[in-house]
Amino acid sequence: MLYELRIYHVVPGRLQELLNRFRVHNLRLFPKYDLNITNFWVNADEAVNQFYYVIEHKDLEAREKNFQAFMEDPEWAQIRKQTESNGPLYEKIDEIFMNNAPFFPAPAK
Repeated sequence: MLYELRIYHVVPGRLQELLNRFRVHNLRLFPKYDLNITNFWVNADEAVNQFYYVIEHKDLEAREKNFQAFMEDPEWAQIRKQTESNGPLYEKIDEIFMNNAPFFPAPAK
């Protein structure tokens, strides 16, 4: 398994809008593209406008294929256009790809 940590640097004042978009739309659409979320987090320091989540992928090839299909989904394009009508919700996204450390077992399925 390959794990992807995505860190969203959210535009100040827009975190709730981004969280709502994930709650209402992304959670519904992600399974369609085998984008398996392990968990979501917000920074414990409310002054830090960051949102985090981890996606579990079969491998990097599957990640590329699945994410590209999601990004090309016409419904997603419309959702993004509507939810960003007042400007972008985030400034940038950091993507970190991770494997399990050899001394710690993979999560049980």
